[in-house]
Amino acid sequence: MKKRHGVLALLGTVSVITFLDRLAIAVAGPAVQHDLALTPVKWGWVLSSYVIANTVFEIPSGAQGDRYGQRGELTRIAAWWSVVTALTGWCRTFWQLFATRFLFGVGAAGAYPNAAGVIPHWFPAQERARSQGVVWAASRLGAALAPLTLVPLQMQFGWRAVFWLLGALGLVWTVVWRSWFHDRPGEQPGITWKELEEIGEAHGSLDTSVPWRKLLALRQLWLIAAAYGFYGWASWFYFSWFPTWMVNGAHISLAHMGIMASFPFLLGIAGNLAGGYVSDRLVERYGMRLAYRWVTGGCLLATAALFVLLGLVHSVAAVVVVFTLCFGVMDLMLPAAWAMCLNLGGNFGGTATAVMNTAGNLGGLLCTVVFGYVIRATGNYNLPLFGIATVVLISAILFSQVDCTRGLRE
Repeated sequence: MKKRHGVLALLGTVSVITFLDRLAIAVAGPAVQHDLALTPVKWGWVLSSYVIANTVFEIPSGAQGDRYGQRGELTRIAAWWSVVTALTGWCRTFWQLFATRFLFGVGAAGAYPNAAGVIPHWFPAQERARSQGVVWAASRLGAALAPLTLVPLQMQFGWRAVFWLLGALGLVWTVVWRSWFHDRPGEQPGITWKELEEIGEAHGSLDTSVPWRKLLALRQLWLIAAAYGFYGWASWFYFSWFPTWMVNGAHISLAHMGIMASFPFLLGIAGNLAGGYVSDRLVERYGMRLAYRWVTGGCLLATAALFVLLGLVHSVAAVVVVFTLCFGVMDLMLPAAWAMCLNLGGNFGGTATAVMNTAGNLGGLLCTVVFGYVIRATGNYNLPLFGIATVVLISAILFSQVDCTRGLRE
């Protein structure tokens, strides 16, 4: 196996763990709400506390990785969030839970931008969308495994034990990553000259300050950040309110929720792998600018229509089919969106994707909070879906205008 495939395997593994940890609070949501007597509004703030912290610390973490190397930054990230995940199992009050989820967001900030920052150094240009597709497909595997594995564990041992186990799992990955990975391919023990030639010259060096003025002056970076911010409403519905919506809005039992909640993320695995492959093929034929525009804009347009349909159907079978397709289609665009932003950032792709992901987190923050207030005001769990459809349509329009060939390198 080539060394870069080992790197991709480690990035995929941490992506699985990241989403297991991130969605554990959502999957355990009904039990946690009951035990701690949390109202829908308080629960919305618990879910949003992670997003608030992640939003604040995402860009600094991405910049740290670009300057000093992703090896050390991802080590810090994984160790921090694993310890705080374990601490979540000891929470007894709303404020304790809010604080631990906030600290979890502080530690986890920058995980995906730093993973993205590894890719330009370790993978040739023609493999980057596919590599992003693997990382995001792994995240969907983690999201699919969350209800399938954590619900039975919770029913057997209680929701607190789930967080203790996940904390230990993250610490194991941290040790393996730190002991094996090196920031630059030329430093990796056992790598061949043939593979180094395949990867190509690694542009940039460590301990190089981020050119903030030039980076933040890129109009296309702000355009893609705005597009991703509106997209964040849709993705964070699935990462936060989705299990609770299934039980209270779609009237699916807790036992069935543990199985059915995995369906969108299982399709998301295929969506990310297919999206990465198709994007790379379209880039070869039509160039980056058109290919990435078509993939992102087209997929999000279809996603908006599916969210509207999700708010209208009533039978359990129809609901399951629609919410599964909705997420799968939405995930087709994710490798293209991140590859697009990496190209805008050039040697500082980790920082550029951190800016984009921060905007996505802001969208997620608004979604998690607004969702709770709409439910309190109306008692209707389906009404917010139409609002999400509207912002996803805006995202599709904005993505169709991004020109990723006008980046920092150019």
